[in-house]
Amino acid sequence: MKTKSRKKDKVNVVTLGCSKNLVDSEVLLTQLKGNKVEATHEATTDDANIIIVNTCGFIGDAKQESIDTILRYVDAKEEGSIDKLYVMGCLSQRYKDDLEEEIPAVDAFFGTMELPGLLKRFNADYKHELLGERMNISAPHYAHLKISEGCDRPCSFCAIPLMRGKHVSIKIEDLVKQAEYLAKNGVKELLLIAQDSTYYGLDIYGERKLADLMRAISEVDGIEWIRLHYAFPAGFPQDVLEVMAEKENICNYLDIPLQHGSTAMLKAMRRGITREKTEKLIKDIRSKVSGIGIRTTLIVGYPGETEDDFEEMLKFVKEFRFERLGVFAYSHEEDTHAYNFKDDVPEEVKQERLNTVMELQEQISLELNQEKIGKVFKVLIDRVEGGQFIGRTEFDSPEVDNEVLIDAKDYFLRVGDFANIKITNATEFDLTGIPVK
Repeated sequence: MKTKSRKKDKVNVVTLGCSKNLVDSEVLLTQLKGNKVEATHEATTDDANIIIVNTCGFIGDAKQESIDTILRYVDAKEEGSIDKLYVMGCLSQRYKDDLEEEIPAVDAFFGTMELPGLLKRFNADYKHELLGERMNISAPHYAHLKISEGCDRPCSFCAIPLMRGKHVSIKIEDLVKQAEYLAKNGVKELLLIAQDSTYYGLDIYGERKLADLMRAISEVDGIEWIRLHYAFPAGFPQDVLEVMAEKENICNYLDIPLQHGSTAMLKAMRRGITREKTEKLIKDIRSKVSGIGIRTTLIVGYPGETEDDFEEMLKFVKEFRFERLGVFAYSHEEDTHAYNFKDDVPEEVKQERLNTVMELQEQISLELNQEKIGKVFKVLIDRVEGGQFIGRTEFDSPEVDNEVLIDAKDYFLRVGDFANIKITNATEFDLTGIPVK
């Protein structure tokens, strides 16, 4: 078998899954470069001789993507295109023993908490003095800020605690240090992420401190937008809404996964909340933060979900008209509480229900978007693509939400800058506009 011959190793990190994984890859890259190891992220060239795949193990499709990616690089190793292949992340954490047995061509597997062990493969040490520094691979002008790791919630369908462990908050001063570093390097928008952001602070401060954290980060010079993701509804800290309404650079945006609209299903999912309490929470959020955009996610096809449960979900979506909404078909994950129950909703029924919810949401999104026609919004320009500048309002997070399209032939804007855009047209998931002074 022919192998690459290089005077010096070059590493290419490939990231799969969610934004939390992306941050883990950023930390890895920062540590490698701090140890003088040449490293890139998802390089378009094939000159790297060592590949690190950062895997996702959340649900079936994501796990399969991770396996397929690993096998693709196993083939590359056997062909001699690369010398070494390492695997890290959630899939590796959850199925390490099985993976080592089934894919022996991988040089080593590392779990979510085993970064120092991975670094040792490069004769590198974890440099604590790099705390706060991070290579940003999202975009030059926005970055994800992971405020905690792990989760203490008992949700019956979720395998995240198996892969990420118990909830561990990062101290406010350390997060502010990260935010300052990112701002000095051109980041204007921070996306606060965690497995459960509303639990933030309970483990290290003895009380929820998300509002205090948001206020502290809002004082960082250069950060113009702060966006909150993955807020758990049960026990939601109301003081977060006060800070959101008070601080101009905190976006009127909230990502709050609700998962269902039926009390019976919420109880079965062990979400710690009822339909009635959920409704009150949404009404409180909208009354305290005028014009807020709410993103949520729902699950269809959970074990025991009846047609009545599903109809209750549809009524819930119709009534509350969420600005942004995503739907997952239930995935039967081993070692979760729900795995004890029969996965009794057929796959075709799950897909039908998913499509029905999304068709309803498309109509809601179209109607809400059309209400924006003629109005002017502050828009952050993300990229140029297909002859158009593409940006977002404060009500939209990158990659998952609506985008604003501006004709690049008629107008000139700079990527990473804000612009005032008047909306001239709207579809279900996109807005079209023109710059105005």
